[in-house]
Amino acid sequence: MFASALSDLWYGFGVAFEPQNFMWCFVGVLVGNMVGVLPGMGPLATISVLLPLTFGIPPVGAILMLSGVFYGAQYGGAICSILLNLPCHPPHAVTCLDGFPLTKQGRGGAALGITVLSSFVGASWGILEMIFLAPVLVKVALEFGPTEICSLMLLGLLAGSTLAKGSPLKGIAMTLLGLFLGIVGTDVETGTERFTFGIPNLLDGIELVGLALGLFGIAEFMKSVNQYSEVNTRYSNVGLRDLRPSRDELRRSIPAMLRGTIIGSLCSLIPGTGPTIASFISYAAEKKVSKTPEKFGTGMIEGVACPEASTHSSVQGDFIPTMSLGIPGDAVMALILGALMIQGIVPGPQLIKEHPDIFWGLIASFWIGNVMLVLLNVPLIGLWVKLLMIPYKYLYPSALFFVAIGVYSTNNDMFQVGETVVVGLVGYLLLLLDFHPASILLGFVLGPRLEENFRRSLLVSRGDAMIFVERPISAFFLLLCAVLLAAQIYVRLRKPKAFAALDLPESSGAAVARPAE
Repeated sequence: MFASALSDLWYGFGVAFEPQNFMWCFVGVLVGNMVGVLPGMGPLATISVLLPLTFGIPPVGAILMLSGVFYGAQYGGAICSILLNLPCHPPHAVTCLDGFPLTKQGRGGAALGITVLSSFVGASWGILEMIFLAPVLVKVALEFGPTEICSLMLLGLLAGSTLAKGSPLKGIAMTLLGLFLGIVGTDVETGTERFTFGIPNLLDGIELVGLALGLFGIAEFMKSVNQYSEVNTRYSNVGLRDLRPSRDELRRSIPAMLRGTIIGSLCSLIPGTGPTIASFISYAAEKKVSKTPEKFGTGMIEGVACPEASTHSSVQGDFIPTMSLGIPGDAVMALILGALMIQGIVPGPQLIKEHPDIFWGLIASFWIGNVMLVLLNVPLIGLWVKLLMIPYKYLYPSALFFVAIGVYSTNNDMFQVGETVVVGLVGYLLLLLDFHPASILLGFVLGPRLEENFRRSLLVSRGDAMIFVERPISAFFLLLCAVLLAAQIYVRLRKPKAFAALDLPESSGAAVARPAE
């Protein structure tokens, strides 16, 4: 198995080092690093904006670029958290707690150096996890029939909607809305129109590009545009020599980053958790095992190393269920899944066999991209900080312009542009009501596949729904669904005690920037 994995990985490096693929990987990590610095942009909105671009890019290059945006944004977000006390994106909110105090003590450069090292260690572990774990999952999943796949997708939808941030009931409601939007159009089996309301443009259904750009482009921009203050950059001058941590800082950081890496990799295997939850859990765990927990929040280097390693380990690990099972763990993975489907590629157990260039090329590009990010972050820290000086009244209208161009370019259809605007307005309203629309995308992407396998299961059983509990694997997945729901009910009933026991730091919630103190 080890020799086979090395052989496949070598093949993947050959794919990733092809000039065109290498270029798209570099573009992805560069753009990701840049938007990671900008509050309100982030990987989700950026991938949504770039999604129309993938129509004209070969599948391998498209996936390498979008994936690079995802993990590249995590590096940029850490810079603002440490130097500016600016949690541009939720996973890095916890990094502010000790990162910015270190900066005020004159150790911001060392904190950034540890962040780069922790990020690379966490990402490398996540890549190794994908190399050896994904093929095993694929072998198991190849034994699944439509019944097992249907139950597994139901589990993924339920986990993604209940474990994500916010109220589980609201998450389930958003998932159901996504499932509803996914069935709009013409039934491929019966030819029946479903919820088209006599509008011919809806016969082919709602486009993924329009939905994604509306929810995570227009809606997020509308919410973010009035939430940011001017940034104080008095602590942001960091030279190359400042990035070297002391021996003591390095000694204390290594165990912390290893613990964070393990926690992040475990969280990545649970749909709906993702890097945000992983970073907070790892910080709380590190504080618990520390001999001086009272010093956390005052500039402990472990408080930077552990959550950053956890974040990057989780980000890389998120690709495991997405690529091997076709089950996205969060909205970003759902977008990448959608990008594959746009290219006519069905993610899942057959992906490794039918498209090894995509799977192994992606894995190899992770290492290449992370090395690029290490090299990019060191000399470009000053440039990323200066990006925050761009007035948002210029930045966001420019982004909206590219949203409109991207939507129109997919089908040259103004109706789709209007559809995107309507979705954006609805998404903005949902955000104001504290609904998180990320679950809509999960339901929208997985809904048609869930319906297809549900129908196939009933055809096999001649209409007997008991097939879902008579098959052991399917019954096991349904049991996990029941356990997940019961656990959520239990946690909500005992919420104060549960959160007190975890001793989690307070989150800043959404990516809301605030000026440095």
